[in-house]
Amino acid sequence: MEFSDENVGGGAEEEEASREISEVEKSKIGIMRAIVEQEDPSAKDVDDFMIRRFLRARDLDIKKASKLFLKYLSWRRSFVPNGAISASEIRNDLAQRKLFVQGLDKKGRPIVVLYGGRHNPSKASLEEFKRAVVYGLDKICSRMPGGQEKFLAIADLEGWGYKNSDVRGYLAALSILQDCYPERLGKLFVIHVPYIFMTAWKMVYPFIDPKTKKKIVFVENKKSATLLGDIDESQLPDVYGGRLQLVPIQDS
Repeated sequence: MEFSDENVGGGAEEEEASREISEVEKSKIGIMRAIVEQEDPSAKDVDDFMIRRFLRARDLDIKKASKLFLKYLSWRRSFVPNGAISASEIRNDLAQRKLFVQGLDKKGRPIVVLYGGRHNPSKASLEEFKRAVVYGLDKICSRMPGGQEKFLAIADLEGWGYKNSDVRGYLAALSILQDCYPERLGKLFVIHVPYIFMTAWKMVYPFIDPKTKKKIVFVENKKSATLLGDIDESQLPDVYGGRLQLVPIQDS
C-alpha cells in the first residue's frame, strides 16, 4: 500500500454537514429513533443529527445503524461514566503536547493538528490514550459552530520513528472515531510522512472503512499550497505559513 501526493482515497469527501434533513432521511430517522428508544430510553436525549450521522455511516441502513448506535450508548455509559473525561485522567498523555486546535476551514469546520512524532506509548497506558482520544473528540465537537458537524485534521508526522509507533493505539483510536463519532471527520491531511511510517500504515489500513479512506489525503509536496486549498491563510496555523497560533487541546 503506497501513497502518492494528495492521494489515498482521492481526497473525496462524503456528504457535507447540513442542517437540512432530506425527506428520505427524516423517514429513516423516525423509524430508527423508535427502534433505539425502545431498546435504550436514553436515546431520547440525542437529536436527529446524531441519529443521522449513524445512519449515514451505515449508508442509511436502519438495522445496521441502530445496532451501531445502541452499541455506542452502552460504550459511552461504561467508558465515560461521569459524562466527560477530565484532564486529570489523562495527565501523561496531555504532557506530550501533541494535540492542538485553532481556526476554521473554508467550510466552517474546526481545524485540529496532531503531532504523531510526539506520541510516546511508553509514557501513557493504552487505556489513558483511549481516554485522551475521547477527551479530544469531545472538545473538538464542542467547538463546532452552529450548523457544522465535522472537523478537518492535519496529522503531522515530522520526526516520527519506531519509538512513536503504536499500532494498538492507532487501531483503538480508529475504532472510537469510526464507531462512536461517525461522520465527524470531514478531511484528514497527513504531512511530513517518513517512509518508515508505512510499516505501521500497512497494519492499520485494512481496518479503515471505505468512507474514512476517502477523506484521507497524504501530502508529499506543496504542503502550504495544498492546505490553503481548504484553509484560508487567516485561519491556517502559523507553523504552516498561516497567521494563527496553535492552542493545546486542554486550553481550547
